[in-house]
Amino acid sequence: MAKPTQSRPTQSRVYQIKITLAGTEPPIWRRLLVPGSISLAELHRILQVAMGWQDDHLHAFESANRRARSRLEPGCDWDDEERVRLDQVLAREKSAMVYLYDFGDSWTHNVVVEKILSPADGLTVPSCVGGARACPPEDCGGSWGYGELLEAIRDPRHPEHEDRIEWVGEHFDPERFDADAVNARLAPRKRTRAA
Repeated sequence: MAKPTQSRPTQSRVYQIKITLAGTEPPIWRRLLVPGSISLAELHRILQVAMGWQDDHLHAFESANRRARSRLEPGCDWDDEERVRLDQVLAREKSAMVYLYDFGDSWTHNVVVEKILSPADGLTVPSCVGGARACPPEDCGGSWGYGELLEAIRDPRHPEHEDRIEWVGEHFDPERFDADAVNARLAPRKRTRAA
């Protein structure tokens, strides 16, 4: 009697995604490498680290097109973030979804799949491979409030300059982004994808 062949577990493809914070000009964005098999719950935690949020507020994922919801297996709901995988809702390059954070401030993040890569030796996920500008401070009033905050801290003659500097901190630099710092915070989640 022949022995059944054991199949190796299939490796998840690696997704290169770009996250852009809507309503910011110039745009605040991050580029990440994540496993396609990642749950939306874990993606939420990674997005919090990558963007620089503190996870103090509610969040939600929404499809950028209605058909994305119909691709899930029966009985599986987008709201069940532990069970829904990224590759279930974003199956192709250029597919997109929306990540909402802080329903009061309404931070809307556009999440787009730029590339879907085959697993390769030495490719570590999750990783931040690019980005621009600092994350707005929590509770600053959304993109409109953040614009007002920037105006106040940039103009020493602004009536709220001193109060806003004290609130945001002297060292806040809206142009600063440090991918190495993000990757250091992602380090406990990292694993190398082997082909």
